[in-house]
Amino acid sequence: MRFKYSTTSPTQNEFDSLPRLPLSLRREDRRIETVGLVDSGATVNVLPYELGLQLGGIWDNRKAIIQLAGNLSNQPAIPFFAIAQIGEYSQTELVFAWVKSPNAPLILGQTNFFLEFDVCFYRSKFEFEVKPKS
Repeated sequence: MRFKYSTTSPTQNEFDSLPRLPLSLRREDRRIETVGLVDSGATVNVLPYELGLQLGGIWDNRKAIIQLAGNLSNQPAIPFFAIAQIGEYSQTELVFAWVKSPNAPLILGQTNFFLEFDVCFYRSKFEFEVKPKS
């Protein structure tokens, strides 16, 4: 499936657009529709605090064992598993670093989004393609 790059605000122009992927996340009986940034430079998937709460997660500082890098390096993170649905593709379990930060974006990174999906970026066309691993 191909997707268009998008912005987070109508005031931004196309050069501010990034590869944002619409998906649904499910955990037990809870389901949310959201958008994740497809980031080949991110080591791990990152789940914002509020989304984890919406999926029924309970924050426990004793489980905050993941050390993140970059802008989120000072944020504690907990392993968090959820089932992802992207378009018509089969559901896939993704593992996230759930961060206790209200401003963190949902990031789809190397572990384990890029292990489960092949991604091709067409930046000149402001498009990207996602398909299950072959």
